[in-house]
Amino acid sequence: MFIYAGAYTEPPLGTAEGIAVFRFDLDSGALRPVQVVAGVANPSFLAFDTRQTHLYAVNELGEGTVSAFARDPVSGELTALNRELSHGADPCYISLAPGDRFALVANYTGGTVAVLPIAADGRLAPATSVIRYTGSGSRPEQEGPHPHMIALDGDGRYVLVSDLGGDRLYLYRLDTGMGDLVPNEEGMASVAAVAGDGPRHFAFAPDGRHLYAINELASTLTVYSYDGERGVLRPVQTVATLPDGFTGENSCAHVVVSPDGRFVYGSNRGHDSIAIWAIDGEGGTVVSVGHEPTRGKTPRGFAIDPSGSWLVAANQDSGTIVTFRRDRESGTLSATGDVTETPSPVAILFSQM
Repeated sequence: MFIYAGAYTEPPLGTAEGIAVFRFDLDSGALRPVQVVAGVANPSFLAFDTRQTHLYAVNELGEGTVSAFARDPVSGELTALNRELSHGADPCYISLAPGDRFALVANYTGGTVAVLPIAADGRLAPATSVIRYTGSGSRPEQEGPHPHMIALDGDGRYVLVSDLGGDRLYLYRLDTGMGDLVPNEEGMASVAAVAGDGPRHFAFAPDGRHLYAINELASTLTVYSYDGERGVLRPVQTVATLPDGFTGENSCAHVVVSPDGRFVYGSNRGHDSIAIWAIDGEGGTVVSVGHEPTRGKTPRGFAIDPSGSWLVAANQDSGTIVTFRRDRESGTLSATGDVTETPSPVAILFSQM
């Protein structure tokens, strides 16, 4: 199994050379360096195709682009294929539609999302659809729209977009014939978050009936019920990501639901921890399990391996990747002591092999 670490390469955000590739030991949780793919500017988020023969990375720059790579499943190494415009400044998220025919990209500063076709050889083609948002929020960080994540639901029926700047989640259908994003006309086109929350990333429960959105600016997690037949989101609960009594500055980054659908994890930048919640029965609501320090500064991205045994966290400002063993029954994390030094890591992606 391999781990791919996205990173910031451009000062002042970071000093990495590019995408770092590591072999991951499933017995010990240790990482061994395999490759650094140099010359890839600010690859701050990564995604695989279904067969994991190709990897895609955003290039978070003023003139945003997206890069495609071929992946050798034996060695884990990447080979650059091509790059296309993302049609917005600072692309920060990429995901693929079912069938691997389209890549979906969110451009944070540009205030846009885009659809890029993928050719049979894995190369990206120019965008077929670009949506530009308007509006702002109540906080200084919300001076304009800031799409932060774009991904399909578990059934591949609807595309969801979180707009941190406008405090809103949008729902679309993907026209796979034309490569267009079409507003949802069956259920709802969007749902408003609480003013000033700044919804950033979201994750679906494995059953597809609930969505967990982490709010960067408010340091909260919102649970939504989800009707995947019509594309309808309804908030049912909001909880703090921080422990009682914490008074320092904090912002949230990433959220993951465990493969067994029993626990939710979110990263705190400032408190420098992973918040852990147990999912409480059929209603999808959560109860706090606790917080695990990430043994580093500014944990941005993290991932759980496909077996659910390990969580690996990227500490951006301390330049470390830290491995935790995950207790499947309690959901708690315990650091293995394995700390890998690598500059400015911000995204973690596990391979299946």
